[in-house]
Amino acid sequence: MTEPQQAVSDIPKEAFKKRGRLKVYLGMAAGVGKTYSMLSDARADVSRGLDVVIGYLEAHGRSETEELAEGVERLPLREADHRGIVVREFDLDAALSRRPAILLVDELAHTNVPGGRHIKRWQDLVELLEAGIDVRTTVNIQHVESLRDVVAQITTVSVQETVPDSFFDLADEIELVDLPPEELHKRLKEGKVYIPEKVDQALAGFFKKSNLLALRELALRHTAERVDEEMRQSRTLLDVREPWHAKERILVCLAPNRMAPRVVRAAKRLATNLHSDLVAVSVESPRQSGVSERARAQLESAIALAESLGATTVSLSGEDIVAEVLRYAQAENVTTIVVGKPVRKRWREIVFGSVVDSLIRASGEIDILVITGAEEHGTDLLVRRKPEPASWTSYAVTLAIVAVATGIGFLMVDRFDLANIVMVYLLGVAYVSVRHGRRESLIATVLSVALFDLCFVKPRGTFAVSDAQYLVTFAIMLVVALLISTLTFRLKEQSQASSKRERETAALYELSRQLASSRKRDDMAVLSARKAAEIAGGDAAVFVQNDAGTPALLAPSRSGFESSPNEAAVVQWVFDNGRPAGRGTDTLAGATGMYMPLQGSTSCVGVLALGLGHSGSLDSGGRHMIEAVANQLALALDRTQHAKESHEASLRVEREKLRSSLLSSVSHDLRTPLASIEGAASGLAQLDELSPRGRDLASTVVEESERMAKLVRNLLDMTRFEGGGVELNLDWQSVEELVGSALLRTDKLFDKPVRIEIPPRLPLLELDGVLVEQVFVNLLENAARHAGRDAQVTITAATCEDGLEVKLSDNGPGLPADELDVLFEKFQKRSGTGFGLGLAICRAVMVAHGGSIWARNRTGGGAEFVLHFRVEKEART
Repeated sequence: MTEPQQAVSDIPKEAFKKRGRLKVYLGMAAGVGKTYSMLSDARADVSRGLDVVIGYLEAHGRSETEELAEGVERLPLREADHRGIVVREFDLDAALSRRPAILLVDELAHTNVPGGRHIKRWQDLVELLEAGIDVRTTVNIQHVESLRDVVAQITTVSVQETVPDSFFDLADEIELVDLPPEELHKRLKEGKVYIPEKVDQALAGFFKKSNLLALRELALRHTAERVDEEMRQSRTLLDVREPWHAKERILVCLAPNRMAPRVVRAAKRLATNLHSDLVAVSVESPRQSGVSERARAQLESAIALAESLGATTVSLSGEDIVAEVLRYAQAENVTTIVVGKPVRKRWREIVFGSVVDSLIRASGEIDILVITGAEEHGTDLLVRRKPEPASWTSYAVTLAIVAVATGIGFLMVDRFDLANIVMVYLLGVAYVSVRHGRRESLIATVLSVALFDLCFVKPRGTFAVSDAQYLVTFAIMLVVALLISTLTFRLKEQSQASSKRERETAALYELSRQLASSRKRDDMAVLSARKAAEIAGGDAAVFVQNDAGTPALLAPSRSGFESSPNEAAVVQWVFDNGRPAGRGTDTLAGATGMYMPLQGSTSCVGVLALGLGHSGSLDSGGRHMIEAVANQLALALDRTQHAKESHEASLRVEREKLRSSLLSSVSHDLRTPLASIEGAASGLAQLDELSPRGRDLASTVVEESERMAKLVRNLLDMTRFEGGGVELNLDWQSVEELVGSALLRTDKLFDKPVRIEIPPRLPLLELDGVLVEQVFVNLLENAARHAGRDAQVTITAATCEDGLEVKLSDNGPGLPADELDVLFEKFQKRSGTGFGLGLAICRAVMVAHGGSIWARNRTGGGAEFVLHFRVEKEART
């Protein structure tokens, strides 16, 4: 397989969130030192302590390369049997399991042995990059897909192993490994590239100096284009102003012929040089309706090639190919149209018309670029499919229609002019054309002319013509009859094509309507699977993401093809990578079914599985229809997921409102009886006649009622902050005074005095002094509760770049590492008392003032809380 069927461009570069970096060592030919340069950089990285691993190395027997690879870890190779021969291949799974920081993979343009996950090695590297592994690889310029034709023209060697240009677009760095042709010849003669027996053959063939010079220029130009692209991106990031220029847009016309791939590659090179967009357009018209299956396969191959090269593919439909192409080009602001050179005989162009000539004449301001090609690459447009065999019934009906027209002519011969009889025959030809096929129309045309001459032109009963003017009549009658049959047949084909498109549009509309009215994922999956199976002519199943984040079968197929362990592995791969795989693709092509990802707004929400039946593959039209079904299903599943999340969020908001209202009501109702209990207990403790035991009990009631009142106050404060009912009473305050007031309120909490390290002349802060003082009180109470009464607490303050920071630290046991992220959340209790609201209130107060608070463990032991207050520059000065 020489044409990649699945483009890397399906995955845009921005989609990789933690994608590994890709570095490509590019050379003009084998032997320039790509692998040597890659290994030299790897050894330097190893010496710096980086984790570098060799995934695959092809030393070609070069001792200096093997010596350079010593000291760098190598992954074991995977052994695979290919036609009775054991082949050692790069082990993708081993690389994913090892997960080095940098992985070296030599020989990028390599086709894997059948049975692996991917057909091409570059696809292995894409998976490695998506796994976050940095990859370095080597490749020669002749393996770039868009340069394949140019290299073949230069070297007369057609390269089979190619890498799509869109893969190089993923490269973060391309390093050109350059070597003058003379130096490369020297290396060849020294046996450093090939064995001595092949050196003379190489020097006289591919490695001729003229070839190397041309390849070197290609490599230099390709690298220069990459550098220019990076420069333009840098200028964009730096917001460099440039004069406005109209953007080039290239359109390539695809026809069902052997020249189509060559035209696509030429258009890609032009688009790359002009830094322009590329659009590949094919037109379905009656002119092409009867092309051979081979020609149609060539068109499908060209479309796949265009997609692999990063082009946008569009399928149009219309009677006039030129009109449709120009209409689209004008609507899309296309500046250049690329077509293949017509190589048919001139008389055939005169008779059947030339699309290229008509396009050039009607193009107006649009430039037309015609790509040359060899004679054997000519068009196959007139190589028609074998028509369906006609039945004897259709032949009999044709003969009967001609016989009826002849009978009517006998009735008219002495009463009407012969021109009227000609009209009767033409009517019969038109009827046959509408009801039957081309063969029957041709038979009716020839018989009508012959019978008209035989039966009605004098001398009757013979084919002799007494008057020469009837020869003109016969010719015109024949031509008109042929035109009628041809136009009628074209009209039928166009009607069939329109009907097909109408059915497809109606099917997609019906599916979208049904999905829009469905609320259950099961119904959506069943509807989509049924429609996909109808389009593919096989079977279909749908997997969706379950609560564990893995694909689960929601709509099984009739045949159950997706239930085997191998197919389940393919489903998991598609779900994890978000790209098609399975039969008819380049990834896991040995699978029974084809699997399409259901890509939601943020991630893959499921997989659509297709059993293709006897066909084994889908054409571009069928694939686009399946992609449309998959997109509609993904959007519908995404909609249900968002609706579910929105409903759950609404419920959470309502629960939070209810809880806040309940807490607020209960807190207000508790304050009055608590105040009464506290007052009564205080008065009771002061009575002289109370016994010492009773006085102790009264004191306990006072202390617990005070603690309960503080808890209620915290609940009220928390509900006020969350409800937005707190209005800050802002005034200019001194941090030292606020800390002093908090210490007076908590002087009985510690056995040791709190150490204060606040320098003089700190800027004043505009804040609510009561609330911020409560923050310090809560932090001191928290320190006493968890560090103990004997803890040494230190409070420091200092200015910082954009404000002022106050730090409260202790020498206690510190904070649990797993609680640092939730320390300031509500109801996070670290002891048996309280509701866990003290630190939550601290954070709410700081956020209300535009500041922040966080906690950490000290290096020498103990905990530290940091309060950051923002201070305007004018206030700091």
